[in-house]
Amino acid sequence: MTDRLKGRIALVTGASRGIGYQIAKQMAAEGAHVIALSRTVGGLEELDDEIKSAGGTATLVPLDLTDMAGIDRLGGAIKERWGKLDVMVANAGLLGVLSPIGHIEAKTFEQTMTVNVTATWRLIRSVDPLLRESDAGRALVMSSGAAHSAKAFWGLYAATKAACEAMVRSWANETMNLPLRVNAVNPGATRTRMRAIAMPGEDPKTLPTAREVAAKIVPLAFDDVTETGKIYDVREGRFLTYQNPS
Repeated sequence: MTDRLKGRIALVTGASRGIGYQIAKQMAAEGAHVIALSRTVGGLEELDDEIKSAGGTATLVPLDLTDMAGIDRLGGAIKERWGKLDVMVANAGLLGVLSPIGHIEAKTFEQTMTVNVTATWRLIRSVDPLLRESDAGRALVMSSGAAHSAKAFWGLYAATKAACEAMVRSWANETMNLPLRVNAVNPGATRTRMRAIAMPGEDPKTLPTAREVAAKIVPLAFDDVTETGKIYDVREGRFLTYQNPS
């Protein structure tokens, strides 16, 4: 690693497993102090052990993203302890259910929207002032190709990711004249538990690991990133520009 995040404070949600776990671990290896957030305490403790064994540091935040008051308190706690936030990675999310849109139960729809969309907005609202205090704030919001393909039976998940991308674009436009850079990330098909649930017949060995995908996402938090309001496609290895209507 190159210590490209030395001295930076980085918040990663969904850090107890999968891509979020690997992003947190690799950002710590790059010198960041990682605020690792997840509802799964065991996974956070395992992450903490790995980070410490590699000489890094982390603060664990066991928090369910349906706890909106807890998200609101998070910004204040970060402000009190560090005075700013340099990196936010909104990675946590639910698949929901793959189903004809008219068959989705209201409870499932509302829970998935709450975690994937409302909690992301609440997190943005909580830490936006702190990211503005950084001389090189970076915000990454995980999306999916589902937001654009809108395949049959993927309506719920696709809608949540499309909503997140819309928030990213607006937020980027609002902060364009600041050092803060805001982008969405499409990790593509990855060897994760969520992918296995969504595609049970797929051979996971044909997919890149979460570690490999995270290694391509972490550099998006570096100081030399200038793009904002775009989506980074991991498989293509480049930023894609949204088409704005004339």
